[in-house]
Amino acid sequence: MFRVEAARRTAAAAAALLLTGCATGASVGSTAERLAELEQACRARGGVLVSSGGPPTGRPEVDNHCRIVGGATRLPGG
Repeated sequence: MFRVEAARRTAAAAAALLLTGCATGASVGSTAERLAELEQACRARGGVLVSSGGPPTGRPEVDNHCRIVGGATRLPGG
């Protein structure tokens, strides 16, 4: 009985460590760096980066969106 309980605890601990490792992932850069990259990509598409209006999450890719301004069109050659 003792070995079964020990094996279960070991398996649970290993699973927790595995999930924690996946959740943290590799660092993608600071929030300011990611925001600057988003803003640059948005400007390259002819847009302006604006707040999504929702509560802040600390993730620029969620907290902002690119609003295309000017001559955006879906017509070919337009």
